[in-house]
Amino acid sequence: MQTEWDIIVVGSGNAAMSAAIAAREQGRRVLIIEKAGPDLAGGNTAYTAGAMRFVYEGKNDLLPLLEDPHDPRLARTEFGAYTAERFAADLLGFNDGRPLSREQQTLIAESYDAVRWLASKGVKFEPIYARQSYEKDGRFVFWGGLTLATRDEGLGLVQAERAAFKALGGEIRFGCAAEDLIVEDGRVCGVRTHAAGEAGTIRARAVILGCGGFESNPELRAELIGPGWEDAKVRGTPHNRGDGLAMAFRLGARRHGFYGGCHATPMDLYTPPYGNLALPHLERKHYRKICYFLGVMINAEGRRFVDEGRDFRNYTYAQFGRAIMEQPKHIAWQIFDSKVDSLLYSEYRFHDAHYVEADTLDRLIDKLDGLNNKEQARATLAAFNAAVDESVQFNPAAKDGRGTKGLDLPKSNWAQALDTPPFKAYPVTGGITFTYGGLEVDEAGAVIAENGAPIPGLYACGEIVGGVFFNGYPGGSGLTSGVVFGRRAGAGAAAQTGRGAS
Repeated sequence: MQTEWDIIVVGSGNAAMSAAIAAREQGRRVLIIEKAGPDLAGGNTAYTAGAMRFVYEGKNDLLPLLEDPHDPRLARTEFGAYTAERFAADLLGFNDGRPLSREQQTLIAESYDAVRWLASKGVKFEPIYARQSYEKDGRFVFWGGLTLATRDEGLGLVQAERAAFKALGGEIRFGCAAEDLIVEDGRVCGVRTHAAGEAGTIRARAVILGCGGFESNPELRAELIGPGWEDAKVRGTPHNRGDGLAMAFRLGARRHGFYGGCHATPMDLYTPPYGNLALPHLERKHYRKICYFLGVMINAEGRRFVDEGRDFRNYTYAQFGRAIMEQPKHIAWQIFDSKVDSLLYSEYRFHDAHYVEADTLDRLIDKLDGLNNKEQARATLAAFNAAVDESVQFNPAAKDGRGTKGLDLPKSNWAQALDTPPFKAYPVTGGITFTYGGLEVDEAGAVIAENGAPIPGLYACGEIVGGVFFNGYPGGSGLTSGVVFGRRAGAGAAAQTGRGAS
């Protein structure tokens, strides 16, 4: 058994795997250690939809990434383009007036090359026909700049990356938790571990932290994001408790990014406290509830609290998940009529989806357990129905401008009166996926200390890197960020270790 390694990677999600693959392809001896067992490995990546956002000019840029470049649907598919300028504008829309950070500029500039590099390792993608396109006049029209995902979503991505790493000769140890970093002569040279009930040490010439943020730690959520966040559902792994951050801070690492921010999403109110990888992949996603743009959301006081049609849901679901957490009792209801039944995603028809149904809005409101002000709810829905601009055609494939008139809080697109029974209301809460505050890294992925110098032998990637996102993000850019900064950290650590193939 190998007793000393060139590089240890802590974690086994998308970023960690990208780092490990990048280091291993340079011939370094790479060991991944993962706290979870093999069935629950993969960090938060395993719970995602597996989609990646990146710059591309058209279909020809996508073909090298596809698992099936001969899919007959491609001939009648309009992918459009997603430019660097558009990616920048999308990120700036969540920055609350901040300019693009250095990390965001890196994400944009390296997004396509990073995804193509990953595809060259055998991690292939397929168009997201079911969720990112609408069929119109016999053609599939994609919207929102998000086009590709891995088969079987996030778990499929984890499995493909794991296979790529193992094909390169890498090794993974499951059930092996990193407890602390070993430092000698001012350089990180290994990890103190806990596995099978025993403490141990594993030595290496560099360590890459790819073990996520602090979203699974209720106390840290309340302290750093704000009161009430201890009650959030955790969409992903229970293991991301901020251990990597704590290890780095003990060595004097600099805090970086927006610690008050996180990626959130609307979730079924009765979602389990943590994600459940034991469910089949088609069921794991069904606790998400992100079709609010087709209806209306009200809180426990019976009031709307967001412009449900402000933008495509790719650009709003992370912010709206947070908005729900800021409502009384951290709950809301998404209300639809039967006109949009066929447009609702499959999670709304999932056998475990929670909702109430009635043949009138009055009866529907009477069924909403936890609604404090039913008369206000009736008034809210009546005012909404009266305000819809019926002169504009409804078009779910575009920002159609079909909005409301005269409301203090408008619905800007996709507004339709709730007038066709039966009516359904889905109770939702906020689910947290990952946190935005983290560590600062340099261009090689090395962790920066408070004095501005890199900590020798220590690298980081993934959610633990701060400065990438602030008050939300366009969907799919989180996984792309993992590949971009994981690849950088793996290459940086490989360059530092400077050893040939073994």
